[in-house]
Amino acid sequence: MDPYGETAPLVNFEDFPSWIVQEDDNLLIINKPGWLLCHPSKNGPMSSLVGVVRAYTGADKLHLVARLDRETSGLIIFAKRPSVARKFQMAIQQRIVKKDYLAILEGEFLDSLHVDEPIARRRAGGPVHVKNEVSYDRSSQTAVTDYIPLLSRGGYTLCRVVPVTGRKHQIRVHAEHLQHRIVGDKIYGPDETLYLDFIESGWTERLEAALPMQRQALHCYRYIFEFPDGPVSFTAPLQSDLLEFCSNYMSLSAEQVERAVSAVMGSESEASSVVSQPTTELG
Repeated sequence: MDPYGETAPLVNFEDFPSWIVQEDDNLLIINKPGWLLCHPSKNGPMSSLVGVVRAYTGADKLHLVARLDRETSGLIIFAKRPSVARKFQMAIQQRIVKKDYLAILEGEFLDSLHVDEPIARRRAGGPVHVKNEVSYDRSSQTAVTDYIPLLSRGGYTLCRVVPVTGRKHQIRVHAEHLQHRIVGDKIYGPDETLYLDFIESGWTERLEAALPMQRQALHCYRYIFEFPDGPVSFTAPLQSDLLEFCSNYMSLSAEQVERAVSAVMGSESEASSVVSQPTTELG
């Protein structure tokens, strides 16, 4: 079944263990695929990540530290105990956490792009009511995003994205503002009515003709929690559909992509590597 069809498929429970980045007594870290919802839907437990994790752990209550949009892949953090969830959630509230995304943007650019433009809900016009925009309205909120190019080829750029603030759809709104839209974005891409078509009918011939990828090419790659007792970091490798796009449209091998990512983020990864031991002491 097409994961982006009118009805999304249920998770094959046998596939789930391969999504686990790390697990210990306190945390379960998942590399979520881009077609899967985080929260339960009417289609049963196997239609959402929370439902699958509940079935996997047998836990009645789960603590989702931070979520991702359905079409954004990458790191999802579940805490197994309330005290652990509180520690990680407080770190997010206190802004002692760094997040790195990987994205494929339309167009080629070689210099880093810094965007400091406020964002607000679009007040009027346009068929998609959930769409945000760069705005200087009184309701707007400060938003800052950095786009650091890693590889540019074939009319596209693979880049590291650092959201300094955390506004809804911030990375996608600022990418549209730069006129370097995220590949496959149905709301902030070439025609927002594609999003309405997708909601109504799933992946159609019209979407196939308009978008080179079935979902937005955005991936949550890394968290670094700067706790007072030392940093804790998690990373999630790029999903296969993003690597396939890099191969098919940018003539880049998986090895080339991995080297480019490591060259930019390797030093920080070494300074605060993925660890399990400290997390057993968080509660």
